[in-house]
Amino acid sequence: MPERPSGGRRRTHAVSVAVALFALALVVGASPAARAAPYPPLPVALDRDFVGNLTAPTLAPGDSGAIAFTLSNPLAGTISSVAVTLDLYAFNGFPGNDTSAVPVAGAPVLTTPTTSGPYANLSAGTLGPGARYSGSVGVATSASTPSGAFAVRIAVAFDLASNGTAYRLESRGWFSGAVWQAATELPNGSVTLNLSVLGVSGVVPETTVYVASSSWDWVLGGVLAAGFVLVGLGAWVYFRRGPGSTSGTR
Repeated sequence: MPERPSGGRRRTHAVSVAVALFALALVVGASPAARAAPYPPLPVALDRDFVGNLTAPTLAPGDSGAIAFTLSNPLAGTISSVAVTLDLYAFNGFPGNDTSAVPVAGAPVLTTPTTSGPYANLSAGTLGPGARYSGSVGVATSASTPSGAFAVRIAVAFDLASNGTAYRLESRGWFSGAVWQAATELPNGSVTLNLSVLGVSGVVPETTVYVASSSWDWVLGGVLAAGFVLVGLGAWVYFRRGPGSTSGTR
């Protein structure tokens, strides 16, 4: 029997995003095609500053760990009613590499001191300019949890304290493939990022909880993660290299 991996073992944000984005690229209908009330866009270059230090555990069935992150306020004003949502939304199983909705039986659960389920909500209260909040959400598996990658999408919502305007940033997994393509690809095939099409204030990273029942699963998962062709990740990185426009289109 191969040695079980430690429940505390974490992977870096880059690998987590790789597996998560591959999973969501194959899932159809991850979210509604349109929003009734779009949120005002923020400068695109600020997206990278909201959620950072994002790590997720790699677990054996029956183990537990935590997703950790740092939430920052890069704006010049105070933000209030700050809330972070983490939601399990897709599963990429090994062996077989089949992507589907999260299985009902044996799926991991996200835990907080008061809740346990497929999603978790955290309150960060009020953050002044430059302030940071360190958060974490527990992840618990069972002996029947299947091997594979469980994609976790993330959303950040807050109000601008000075005028009460509501903002919301979401990761790739909240959008269907059609909506994401319309927002990130121009008719000539070049990349763009139109927040008005997405109906959100910005885009934040997401992560993946990887469950491995044997050493072979670890090897297979590493090879697949390294070879994934990512949909959307190129645009996400590209538009975080420099100053952004508040118009919602780059």
